[in-house]
Amino acid sequence: MTAPPSLDDRWRQTHLGRLLGHAMRRFDARVLQLMARDVQVPLALSNLAARDQVSAAHIHITRHLSLQGDRLTDLAERAGMAKQSMAALVEQCAAWGLVTREPDPRDARARLVRFTPTGLAWLQAFRAAVAQAEGEFRAEVGQDVATVVALGLEAYAGGEGTAA
Repeated sequence: MTAPPSLDDRWRQTHLGRLLGHAMRRFDARVLQLMARDVQVPLALSNLAARDQVSAAHIHITRHLSLQGDRLTDLAERAGMAKQSMAALVEQCAAWGLVTREPDPRDARARLVRFTPTGLAWLQAFRAAVAQAEGEFRAEVGQDVATVVALGLEAYAGGEGTAA
């Protein structure tokens, strides 16, 4: 039996993918925390966010639904989710009054997912929370580091291939 090449396995806890995942979860949690405290968010939604009933998965709708509305298939594709998973999120968000499903004027068989007035207030709270969370990130790591991180992530996320 051969011994592993190295017994040092600290890399498993500190590799870039793990750090990015932790950072994303921390950022999303902070955004939801800020939204829970936003006076523009309806009290029922604020309470859901405060009790962790609204998750980062629900933020996919907030991030990806266009102001004109989208078909479920397009919304799921843009969010990188299965259509069935997105359908469940849309259903829950519709029950909370964030979105509605309306007939698509271009195709009678299709339906559009659109923000309700409550959903638009939620979207505005999301915008303010993201801006505050980004400001907190910049204050914590410094303006120069934050700029380099943002540029690096933008370049990496937009890259077509993988590094050799």
